[in-house]
Amino acid sequence: MSKQILCLPGDGIGPEIVVEALKVLDVVKSQFDLDIEVSEGLVGGASLDAHGVPLTDEVLAVAKKSDGILFGAVGGPKWDDQPMMNRPERGLLKLRSEMGLFANLRPAMLFPQLAEASSLKHELVAGLDILIVRELTGGIYFGEPRGVRTLENGEREGYNSYVYRESEIKRIAKVAFEAAQKRGGRLTSVDKSNVLEVTALWRELVTEMGAADYSDVELSHMYVDNAAMQLVRAPKQFDVMVTGNMFGDILSDCAAMLTGSIGMLPSASLNEANQGMYEPVHGSAPDIAGQGKANPLAQILSLAMLLRYSLGEIEAADAIEKAVSDVLDQGLRTGDIASEGCTQVGTTEMGDAVVKCLQVLSS
Repeated sequence: MSKQILCLPGDGIGPEIVVEALKVLDVVKSQFDLDIEVSEGLVGGASLDAHGVPLTDEVLAVAKKSDGILFGAVGGPKWDDQPMMNRPERGLLKLRSEMGLFANLRPAMLFPQLAEASSLKHELVAGLDILIVRELTGGIYFGEPRGVRTLENGEREGYNSYVYRESEIKRIAKVAFEAAQKRGGRLTSVDKSNVLEVTALWRELVTEMGAADYSDVELSHMYVDNAAMQLVRAPKQFDVMVTGNMFGDILSDCAAMLTGSIGMLPSASLNEANQGMYEPVHGSAPDIAGQGKANPLAQILSLAMLLRYSLGEIEAADAIEKAVSDVLDQGLRTGDIASEGCTQVGTTEMGDAVVKCLQVLSS
């Protein structure tokens, strides 16, 4: 029975980079005899323009039946005047919520060829390999009540609720502990338990789980402000980090820049059945959309994660990651990772180069 991939290119540079990933998918389908069918839908601003909503019920239904979703990016200034609940980003949040995509895996791995592109000194980032496990469907982004209200004195007040249930904390902690078991055996849980009751509960539960079920994992705890500082002071001290939705959003973007460019980093968002949505960490970059400047490698690496985690096609995933490394060995760079002595290429040329390296690997 064929596997089903739903492709949601979205807005900005999304369609440009997704096209390159699909070229790569076509190659590995042939090389590894993969029975995969791809369908396409609208999300974000593209869906707003066509249907008046950032995600239609029809596209959501297809997403729920898919084995994996290859997602581009959403948003842009064109839709800034939309009400909050109808912004392009709400389509992404609805997919996460409706599909139960609670576990966001964000690797921050530095390709050795890009060590000089990092904003930190070479010795601080050489060999960097961190996995940030971010809880994705709870916390302050989804907590109720929320909104803007007018007080008796006429002043407006915005409010959001930071809420986590015990089951949500244990669920994401389990993913993080098991990831640490397969990596370096170290897990850092990030919270703000000195001032936030919800994260005091987080720390308590993660500590209990570590002692009861994961004695082979070295568990430590860190306040989020210190974690941010440590990421830029000594990032290689971390193996796996686990944290809530808002903290994970911020820390993973910070970690992304340690690798030289946010344009290099993929991500996976998984539910309990390993059904997942795979997207680059970067946004829609509307300032360069349509100019052929976007780096497609994070999108291509997101495809590799889809093949690995949701489809179980490990060899195909390994081949894609090897091809990306080989392209970097050749000195090819898009503008965001360009350095002296390299050959600067555009979006299409970079995708073509990955395809060519894949073809060489199979010959």
